[in-house]
Order: sequence, then C-alpha cells, then structure tokens
Amino acid sequence: MSDWTPEAGTPPVSTPEEPDLPQDGPVADAASFEPAEPAPLGVERTPTGRAEVDALLERLADADHLPADGHTEVYEDVHRGLKDALTSLDTRPAATPGPRPVTPAYDTHDHRS
Repeated sequence: MSDWTPEAGTPPVSTPEEPDLPQDGPVADAASFEPAEPAPLGVERTPTGRAEVDALLERLADADHLPADGHTEVYEDVHRGLKDALTSLDTRPAATPGPRPVTPAYDTHDHRS
C-alpha cells in the first residue's frame, strides 16, 4: 500500500474497486458488452502497379465486413502473399540455354619466363 495522497484540488482517482462511471444518465446506457457491428474503415488504397500486390491489398477490404475475430485470417493471408511477392523479387530468373562462349584453345595467362 502507498502513503501517497492527492493534493487539495486534485480530482479523485478511481481505483479497481471504484470504476469511473458517467455522472449523468443511467448506468445501463454507459456500458454495452455487445460487440459493435463490422464497419468499413474507409482506408483508401493506392494502386502499386503490380497486379499481384494490388489484389492482395484489395483483399484487406474483406476484413471490413467481418467481426474482429475474423480479421486475423485475412491479415495472415495478405501478409503471406506480400511476403511471397517480396521473396519473388529476390529470386533470379532461370538461365536460358544459349550458345556457349568461345574460349581460346590455349591459355593466354600461362606465360613463363
């Protein structure tokens, strides 16, 4: 326990035993334990120019119509897709067979004196 006491003129501090409740209006209107309905956030998405990435970003709009516990699946799906898209930027294209480079029949760097 603490010996701290508020100074004169300081508003009272609520404790876990005394939660802050609105002073006017019925208490029943103050707290609603029902989840809010899903609502779009209205976040504007700017096209990136990469069709794969743009499709994944549009997939985020699916979360607007789901309850909060459904957002995780959408976010993980989009994250996985974006990670794959970034990883694909690091891979080199497969070598295409072509003509072999012409090499001299003798070694030009083996000069001994």
